Amino acid sequence: MGRRTVFFVSDQTGVSAETMGHSLLTQFDGLEFRQVTLPFISTVDKAEEAVRKINATAVADGQRPIVFSTLVREELRAVMLRGNALLLDFFAAFLGSLETELAVKSSHREGRAHGMADLQAYATRIDATNFALAADDGAVTSDYSRADVILIGVSRSGKTPTCIYMAMQYGIFAANYPLTEDDFEGKQLPAPLRAQTAKLFGLTIAPTRLQQIRNERRPGSRYASLSQCEYEVRSAEGLFQRFGIPHQNTTECSIEEIASRIIDRKGIERRLRP
Repeated sequence: MGRRTVFFVSDQTGVSAETMGHSLLTQFDGLEFRQVTLPFISTVDKAEEAVRKINATAVADGQRPIVFSTLVREELRAVMLRGNALLLDFFAAFLGSLETELAVKSSHREGRAHGMADLQAYATRIDATNFALAADDGAVTSDYSRADVILIGVSRSGKTPTCIYMAMQYGIFAANYPLTEDDFEGKQLPAPLRAQTAKLFGLTIAPTRLQQIRNERRPGSRYASLSQCEYEVRSAEGLFQRFGIPHQNTTECSIEEIASRIIDRKGIERRLRP
């Protein structure tokens, strides 16, 4: 498939588009993305220039780019619809339904996406989200002293989206670490986790559901085979039991429910209220 170009388009800094877009892109293993942020698209002229860049990229790449947009004004969003791209418009996806439910038209005012009325809450949310992204899948373990919780479990058990949700919704500093076959063979916790046992929380999942999720990513692979999924889940649960790590089965739980149960069972204080 090669590399896909992704644009983050915003009438402000682009942080919201980047954060939400990144959380979605992390779910696609083995794909390479060239990421371009187009901030401060605040006029029709700027929106048209953005569309020209997007269309030129579609021609150069030979396939349409992916565009994550948090543009608020309808006239700017209408311009973006003319682009040769997969447009994922976060405001269009939700504002209409909210207006219908609340029976009130939204203000369509720019600059409100981050809740800037409370600068401290905004800074906390961004710090927590950046921490979750930096500490995703064990990428950075040296900063675990800042973590409120460290989720562990096999690949595709729900660790990444849960961490990002807790960061964005509650300002919780959540890291995650994937358990692998090397960890199972040694029957020991990975070295970066041994001094952090009080912060650990395990996620597990039914092997059949895990196979289904993995097969969507790598069909027919050993990674997605039922026998491999059964082995990994069984071994991970063995580690949870051996080291007294609380854990949650995610098979039939939403991200919101998983996060709430972790917060409750670990007694984590919410820094923010959604």
